[in-house]
Amino acid sequence: MTCFKLYSFMAILAMVVTMANANKFKPSCYKHSCPNVEKISKEITEQFVKNDPTLAPALLRMNFHDCIVRGCEGSILLDPTPSNNETEKDTVPNSTIRGYEVVDAIKAELEKQCPSVVSCADVLSLTARDAIVAINGPYWHVPLGRKDGKISLASEALANIPSPFANISTLKQNFEAVGLTSKDLVVLSGAHTIGIGHCFIIQRRLYNFTGKLDTDPTIEPSYAEYLKYKCPQSVSDRESFVPMDPISPPVFDEKYFSIVSQGKGLFQSDAALLDDDYTKSYLEYQVSYYGATFAKDFAESMTKMIQIGPLPGAELEIRKTCRVVNNYY
Repeated sequence: MTCFKLYSFMAILAMVVTMANANKFKPSCYKHSCPNVEKISKEITEQFVKNDPTLAPALLRMNFHDCIVRGCEGSILLDPTPSNNETEKDTVPNSTIRGYEVVDAIKAELEKQCPSVVSCADVLSLTARDAIVAINGPYWHVPLGRKDGKISLASEALANIPSPFANISTLKQNFEAVGLTSKDLVVLSGAHTIGIGHCFIIQRRLYNFTGKLDTDPTIEPSYAEYLKYKCPQSVSDRESFVPMDPISPPVFDEKYFSIVSQGKGLFQSDAALLDDDYTKSYLEYQVSYYGATFAKDFAESMTKMIQIGPLPGAELEIRKTCRVVNNYY
């Protein structure tokens, strides 16, 4: 039983409709078919995040990386199989994603209480929200009623997930391609107020930015020295990392905008927000007014993002387990 409806829509120049899905999904979708869905997600997610608070940014990132590729239909959750051994989760952009066990635990409990009703895509959107709330971040309503996709391609993840090396033009194109605006770009980038960045991603920016053994000149000098101390040139493993927000790393607040405005954005994609009049002005506004609208804006942009629809003609189902399609066994 599901309240999902498949609406047809045009994909023009790689654009997909997002807000057209506003009437397609609704928070009350499972009111009768699985009334405890939000309670189950909240309780299980809170327990995981209580034991490991670093799962909060990880789950949020997983949700974004899922929605930006093929829409919010859980394709990032699929494991490789003998016939499909290069799924989204095995690509470089997703190689450091964590938290799949949280989604698995929630889905397993839901299958006990209301089998084959709640999609893995809905579970992922719920647990991302609940994880952020568990660390005192903003709350947003999660419209429900998604179905799960059957396809997960590494090539699509590589092509569509915004790169930490991207300039502002490329970032805006990435977001516009799925119906998100420049405001959504800068607001959702604010999620970097929590979480970590791995040293291997910033090595070139620190030590060989233009191929001349130089450092990216847009990095504030003292911050560059701090990063080099934390990420020495000899480090190439994926266990070395630094907080994306060096001011208040565990707190979901507006400090990210302060550090970016000071030339202390960890990634090139963070620094790129200063290269656009709108994104720069938004940064400066949040800095000047102590994040006055950030929590509200973030909730609105997340609500919009998680309504990115599946690709036209996508074959969909409600998976029984989130790691494989139903006909796998």
